[in-house]
Amino acid sequence: EYVRSRGINVVIRGLRAVTDFEYEFQMAQMNSHLNRDLETFFMMTRLEHAYLSSSIVKTVARFGGLVGDLVPPGVEARLREKYRGEDHGTGPAERSR
Repeated sequence: EYVRSRGINVVIRGLRAVTDFEYEFQMAQMNSHLNRDLETFFMMTRLEHAYLSSSIVKTVARFGGLVGDLVPPGVEARLREKYRGEDHGTGPAERSR
């Protein structure tokens, strides 16, 4: 409904590795089933970014790691804001210190 309401007929999806393809292919097929006018275009990432995922970036940011060279400045700022002041201990014993 989102793409239809905006007159979009092509969705671009990034693939990091062959293992991403199966899930993305299933999604593309379902999207095509729901909207016959919608095409999905797959693009492979550059090798230097193949290891990245949103989960990894969020984990690094959560523990205070630098992610500025991995995400746009606005995303970096939001991540810093989201994880500011979080307890980064290893468990209940660590939090009680």
